[in-house]
Amino acid sequence: MSTDLIGVVGFGVLFALVFMGMPIAFAMLFVASVGFIVAVGFNEAMSVLATAPYSVMASYMKSTIPLFVLMGTVAFRSGLITDAYDMVRKWLASLSGGLAMATISAGAAFAACTGSSLASFSVMTATALPEMRQYKYDIKLATGSIAAAGSLGILIPPSIQMIVYGLFAEVSIGKLFIAGILPGLLLFSLYILTVYVWVKLRPSAGPRGPVVTWHEKLTSLKLGWPILLLGVLIIGGIWGGIFTPVEAGGFSAFVAFLIAFTRKRLTLQTIIGSIDDSIRISAMVLMILMGAVMLNYFLVVTGLPSTVASYILALPVSPVVLMIIIICFYLVMGCLMDASGLILISLPIFIPVMNGLGIDLVLFGIFLVLMVEIASVTPPIGLGVFVISGMARDVPMYTVFRGIVPFLLPMMVCVVLVLAFPQIALFLPNIMLG
Repeated sequence: MSTDLIGVVGFGVLFALVFMGMPIAFAMLFVASVGFIVAVGFNEAMSVLATAPYSVMASYMKSTIPLFVLMGTVAFRSGLITDAYDMVRKWLASLSGGLAMATISAGAAFAACTGSSLASFSVMTATALPEMRQYKYDIKLATGSIAAAGSLGILIPPSIQMIVYGLFAEVSIGKLFIAGILPGLLLFSLYILTVYVWVKLRPSAGPRGPVVTWHEKLTSLKLGWPILLLGVLIIGGIWGGIFTPVEAGGFSAFVAFLIAFTRKRLTLQTIIGSIDDSIRISAMVLMILMGAVMLNYFLVVTGLPSTVASYILALPVSPVVLMIIIICFYLVMGCLMDASGLILISLPIFIPVMNGLGIDLVLFGIFLVLMVEIASVTPPIGLGVFVISGMARDVPMYTVFRGIVPFLLPMMVCVVLVLAFPQIALFLPNIMLG
C-alpha cells in the first residue's frame, strides 16, 4: 500500500469515527497512532509516539489557552457579563429592536472575555431571551440575535480558535488578535444594521422597551466598565508591546479576579467553579490540539498534504474559484463537527495551498474563523442552534434556524469584504509591526 493511500484511508477512518460519535481528539490520536505503525513500522512509530505528545504540550505558548479561559470563567461566574448586558440594555432598550441590539453588543463584550462561541450561546440565551420575551419580541428575532451574538465569540479577540490556529500554523497569536479587531467590528456593525432593517420592515418584531433616564444610563456605566477594561488590557497591551499573548492572558485573569474581589463577588464557590470550568475547557482544547499535531505528523510521513495541495494548485481554475470551493467545504463540514477540530483537521491540507496561492496566513486565519463562525449557526446541524434550542426548550429548532437566516447574509458579506479587501484584516497588524 502506497503512503498516499495510507493517508487517504486514515482520513476516511477519522471522519467515520467522528460521525460515529467518538470525541474528535481521541479519533485523531487513534488514527495517528495506528497510521504511524502502518506507515513506518512498529518500532519507528513507538519512538515517535513515546515522545511527541509531551513535546506538543510542553510549550510556553500553549499556556495562553487556560489563562484566557480562566479570565472568561471568572468574568462569567462573578456576574461581570450580566453587568455588561444590563449596561447596554439601559442604553439601547428604548429603541425599536433595542434589546436585540443590546444582546448583540453584550455578546461582543462576552466574546472579548472568553473567546468561546458555545459559552456565549448559553449565557446570552439565559440572560437575554427572558428579557426579550417579556417585551413581546418576535421569537425569531430574539433567537437570531442571540445566535449572532454568540457567533462573535470566535472572531473578536481573544479567541480560543485563533490561539489554536496560531499554535498549529506557527502564526503570531498577537497578530491574529489584532487582525480580528476590524473584521469583528465590521461584523458587529452589520449585525446591528440587520436588526435595524428587520424592525423597520416589521416594527412589531422588536417593540421599544422602557424609557431609561440619562441618570440611569450614566449610572449603568459603573457596571460595564470592567469588561471594557479587560478588552483594553488585552488588545492595548499586545498592540503596545507591553505584553506577550501569554502575559496578557495571565494579567487579564488576575485583573478579573481583582475586580470580582473588589465587588465582593469572589466567593469560594466562584473560585472553585471558575477553576473547574477552565480546567475542563482547557483540557478539551489541548487534547484536540495534541490529536491534531499527532495527526499532522502522520500525514507528513504519508506525504498526503503536499500531494493534495499540488493537485489543488494544478487545477485549471482561478484562485477565486478555489476560495469558493474552500468556503463550501467549511460551510458543509462546520455543520458537522467542533470548530477547533475542523480547523485543525483542515490545516495540513489548506496551509500548503495558501502558501502556493501567496495568501497571507494571518488573513487566512481570519477567513478561517469567520467560516467556522458561520458554520456554527448554519442549518441543518449548527452546534450553536442546538445550544439555544436546548436551553429554550419550548422554541422549536426550525424556529431558531429561521431566526438565524437573516444574519447569514451579513456573515457572508463580511467574508467577501475581508477577501476582497485584505487590509481590513491586515491593516492593524501592519501598524503594530511598524
